[in-house]
Amino acid sequence: MKSKYQNAFFIFGLLVLIVMATQLDFSQVWEGVTHAGYWFLAVILLWAGLYILNTGSWYLIIDSIGNEHNVCRKNKVSFWWLYKITVSAFALNYATPGGLMGGEPYRIMSLSPKIGTQRASSSVILYVMTHIYSHFWIWLLTVPLYILTEVMTPLSYIVLSVISIVCITAIWFFIRGYKKGIAKTGMNILRHVPLLKRWAKPFFERNSDKLSEIDRQIAALHNQNPRTFMAAVFLEFNCRLLSTLEIFFILLVIMPEVRITQCIIIYSYTTLFANMLFFMPLQLGGREGGFVMSTEGLSMTARAGIFVALLVRVRELFWTALGLLLIKFDKKAA
Repeated sequence: MKSKYQNAFFIFGLLVLIVMATQLDFSQVWEGVTHAGYWFLAVILLWAGLYILNTGSWYLIIDSIGNEHNVCRKNKVSFWWLYKITVSAFALNYATPGGLMGGEPYRIMSLSPKIGTQRASSSVILYVMTHIYSHFWIWLLTVPLYILTEVMTPLSYIVLSVISIVCITAIWFFIRGYKKGIAKTGMNILRHVPLLKRWAKPFFERNSDKLSEIDRQIAALHNQNPRTFMAAVFLEFNCRLLSTLEIFFILLVIMPEVRITQCIIIYSYTTLFANMLFFMPLQLGGREGGFVMSTEGLSMTARAGIFVALLVRVRELFWTALGLLLIKFDKKAA
């Protein structure tokens, strides 16, 4: 990636990070971190491992796309270099309104010099699809978990029914996208959207063949390499599942009796609520509100939700800062 683009990503992310950091009460942060003690360190280290799973999923996708031409063997991508790009991309997603508007272009621009723009674009689209796809599975599977472990009310049945319908519909849409590709269909939809169609229509017409090739590569992973596809989904799903340990570690500090099933439910519905507010940088307010509502919905105190939200926010800021530093000090930037 050219230095000017690298610096632009870094400066933008740093400015947003500073703004986000100023929203915190530092005395409250220090009190929370010291109260959590070594459990907060466990949370930080947990995410070092979770990013390995994220990287593994993307690595499998890259290694599979273009494999019929032995492209991967010629342009081997280092796993640990990809790990660095993954951490930086998630940092940009945390800091960018609209989420994917920051990290995914960075992934493509970093990877393109190594494997080509089309293949890099295909791998990133596929990875993002897999990442989101795993979220819908977690949200869907939390429905029977809630029914089996928590007290149901009429409102619970209504909310869980709506969540189930939305998740099943989304999973069907993603499966269809995996089988036939989604790039050309997505751009075709955008060229009919007000405000976007002026840009999308000429882009679609200029790049129709390239979009078709990207769709061919996306469909090839699902249709020709089903084991690789399932392995990538498995890694992402387990990453989502293991993410619940973060909530478990934090709640153990103030609630030694907490159950892991409760943490799965809290994680699931907090991320669902936060993703509904995807347009906010660092999901500011949405994540905190999700934690408070989820914990109160499980008959926990609001204090528990606030404590979890605070430490999760500090963890996000730590990894965002680290990811931005990795962008700035990438000695291999072209």
